Amino acid sequence: MTSRAVEDGAAVLIIGAGPAGLVLGNLLLDAGIDCLVVERQSREHVERRARAGFLAANTVRVLTENGLADGLLTRGQRHDACAFLTEQGRFELKYGTLGRGEVHHVYPQQDLVTDLVAQFLARGGELRFDTEVTEVTGLDGDRPCVTARTADGTVLRRSGRYVAGCDGRHGVSRRAIPEGAYRYYRRDHGVTWLALLAEAPPSMSAIGYAVHERGFAGHMARTPSVTRYYLQRPKGTDPQGWTDERIWKELNLRMRVDRFGALNEGPILERGIVDMRSDVLDPIRYGSMYLVGDAASLISPAAAKGANLAVMEAEILARALVSALGSHDETLLDRYSADCLPRIWRAQEFSHWMINLLHAPSGDDDEVVFLSGLQLARLETLRTSRAHQDYFAENYVGV
Repeated sequence: MTSRAVEDGAAVLIIGAGPAGLVLGNLLLDAGIDCLVVERQSREHVERRARAGFLAANTVRVLTENGLADGLLTRGQRHDACAFLTEQGRFELKYGTLGRGEVHHVYPQQDLVTDLVAQFLARGGELRFDTEVTEVTGLDGDRPCVTARTADGTVLRRSGRYVAGCDGRHGVSRRAIPEGAYRYYRRDHGVTWLALLAEAPPSMSAIGYAVHERGFAGHMARTPSVTRYYLQRPKGTDPQGWTDERIWKELNLRMRVDRFGALNEGPILERGIVDMRSDVLDPIRYGSMYLVGDAASLISPAAAKGANLAVMEAEILARALVSALGSHDETLLDRYSADCLPRIWRAQEFSHWMINLLHAPSGDDDEVVFLSGLQLARLETLRTSRAHQDYFAENYVGV
């Protein structure tokens, strides 16, 4: 193993090459701020890793205004409706005509990441894949340093003026913050999804939410030939223990194909487990390090907020870093947590509301029967009340 001395250079050291880190890096480069992005996975891995695909109106605005939306605008799909399938019937909300009139664009996250990587490199950015950050030091001073190990075992140390932690919930950025330096809010929602990617065209134009006594099922388009499905399952379910035949049988049952139309079936390309957990750190900074995306707050996927929160935070942090490095004014950096956290909590609240809307409690005791009645009342109110529909639309797409 070889070692290299500390090198100065990049003003901002960005840990993680997901949407958070790559949007931040591109915005900084566009403003003339030198930055380094370090990613522990390979380029092939991050450009093929399937994640969320619903981009909110604010995300589309950020990407478009900064020259990062060519792929999205060329290949993305506009989505403006969702359907609820229940024992009482099917109803559809055209949320694009409700609330603020905003819509989603569906664009697989791996495609967005591929675009952002290409743009970052084309703008002259330094991006190191297969490089795992093992330590972040000096956050209390004015020259923080990251220590990383490359694929060939070389130890790389780089210092900068600021660090952006964009490496997720389990990344080194969170671990670098001393215990007691932040408040940690967390919740396990007690819900688990079997997440599925099917080689099959979407079966409906709307996003589909099926509420069934056997558990929730979801249908989300990804591309004209690939569809994302979800099945609620008990915690601890082995995703590989479900055959394609069993998966389609359960999806057909919960989505009530006998009443609402057949599903387009095809091979299951990917199986995974999603445990519904949420957390928030407060503040989302420590010294000269600022947390972005899942490193700042983990949100359940029930309302597709994760990547959109990451882009929102990246824009706010980029503006603050440009002010600090270009004008020597750290006012916006000092406000970073205060500017982001209210919007993070609003997204968390709506995600929690969606979880309760879509998932009935299990069991048959008096409390479960009561909570199940409340769930049905929420669905009926959403079906019949324009005020509730406007609330849903504004929060469903907004960040």
